Amino acid sequence: MNFVQKVEAAEELIREAMREHDKIAVACSFGKDSMVVLHIALRVNPEFPVFSVMTPFKFKETLHYKSLMTERWHLNIKTYMDSFVGEQFDLYHTDPDACCQLYKVEPTKQAIHDMRLSAWITGLRRTEGRTRVNYGFVESRDGLVKVNPILDFTETDVWRYIGVNHIPVNPLYAQGYRSLGCEPCSRKEEDESETERAGRWSGTSKCGGECGIHSQSLK
Repeated sequence: MNFVQKVEAAEELIREAMREHDKIAVACSFGKDSMVVLHIALRVNPEFPVFSVMTPFKFKETLHYKSLMTERWHLNIKTYMDSFVGEQFDLYHTDPDACCQLYKVEPTKQAIHDMRLSAWITGLRRTEGRTRVNYGFVESRDGLVKVNPILDFTETDVWRYIGVNHIPVNPLYAQGYRSLGCEPCSRKEEDESETERAGRWSGTSKCGGECGIHSQSLK
């Protein structure tokens, strides 16, 4: 499937998901992949519901970019964030799994519950890293459907779509990051042979892995 066919297939998958689910939203982290799938969804419906999970540890550049694009694209968005830090200020270092559970997974569950979603749309892609090769375009777990329209996009496809559609991007990519998460758990590319997500949780057992929202039940 060529680039144009991938884009057309992604758009049609979103249209089908909208027809089948009254309560559906796009999850947006304001990374490059999220912005591509969000742009496609907005072509289907300019008022497409969006939810974003932020954490107290996000890059300031990401938060600024989120505000910029929310205003520029007039997003119909709800933001979820557990802002409590307290004794957990270094949890990302001492127990990254627990940190992701607290600041990413639980707020995602809250979003799905509050918005009464039966389905959600993600920017997940197979070629990002070792943990994402076996996902499907449509998945279902515990009554919640997850739709992955750009699953077969390559990193090149993502940047091509961004260029063709003149989508502004997070300035951190120009600094050498390939995958953006929270600031303490993201590093710039060190070796061109790395996978995209090699800079996530570098130096821990989670290196290149998942925060949990794609690997556990959210209901």
